[in-house]
Amino acid sequence: MIAETVCSAVSAAGLGIAAVTAYRKRFLAAARVAAYALVPVGLVMTGIVGWLADTAFSPTAWAGFAVLGCAWLLFMITRAVERRGGGTRKERRAARAAQREAAAPGAPASALEPAARPATRRPGAEPRSSQGADDFSDIEAILKKHGI
Repeated sequence: MIAETVCSAVSAAGLGIAAVTAYRKRFLAAARVAAYALVPVGLVMTGIVGWLADTAFSPTAWAGFAVLGCAWLLFMITRAVERRGGGTRKERRAARAAQREAAAPGAPASALEPAARPATRRPGAEPRSSQGADDFSDIEAILKKHGI
């Protein structure tokens, strides 16, 4: 009841502003303001305002929103863990199948377990000891090329 009254008052005020705007010969702006002013009345007439008011003051509805929030949070956490785990389920399944095929047919069951993931390195990253020698050889090649 209160929500309908407030929406009606907002619409009446908006139509008043539209009338003043039209009086000032700004008809396009007045039509736009009138359109916005009619939206609350339309929402009341369709029953959406009553539904929203019932939902806003319902503890069951808020509990439902909390459950939906928890579900969304669980989806996001599982996606983050899956991405961090290294690939999709299909990729991990294919890797396990390839490992099983590589294992000997008479091997014990422990041999069929997936091995730990190898440490990943950035492309071009090498240990410091070999990197220093390569850098100097590149520099020597450049200096020889220029005759120095």
